[in-house]
Amino acid sequence: MCMKDKIRSNIEKAAQVIIDSFKKGGKLIICGNGGSAADAQHIAAELVGRFKKERKALPAIALTANTSILTAIANDYGYDVVFKRQVEALGKKGDVLLAISTSGNAKSVLEAVKLANKIGVVTIALTGGKGGELAKLAKLSIIAASSDTPSIQESHMVIYHILCELIENGYAR
Repeated sequence: MCMKDKIRSNIEKAAQVIIDSFKKGGKLIICGNGGSAADAQHIAAELVGRFKKERKALPAIALTANTSILTAIANDYGYDVVFKRQVEALGKKGDVLLAISTSGNAKSVLEAVKLANKIGVVTIALTGGKGGELAKLAKLSIIAASSDTPSIQESHMVIYHILCELIENGYAR
């Protein structure tokens, strides 16, 4: 399977995993640092609001949106667990964690994925390069195969817009 077909297949699989979770009462939890934090909030906005069509709001939470929670956890426990603590508080079996990291090696993201895997939250990685540790830990990985961070970020936006459209179309069925 060529890289393009693998990415397409994994995007379709990820969309279906998220749709299935929503239909069973689960939610999408999203995390990332820096530009990936902005992407997490963008994805949540597209799903809670709307992407292209009118539909009911979908349960998506960006773990990057609450500065009080982020700074309290970072201050009290260290930045490496800012997303892990939130997954512990909000995640339940059947939910989905979309973990975004251009390098695939962001410690705070990896810690969240490790806990999510332990508690039955399905993990999906959106990463770049060769995927890093994140691609090894997540149940499903979508990798933008570039070593250039801006190119990875641009690819991620295209990928998550496709993902949002597939979710929106699939959930409405």
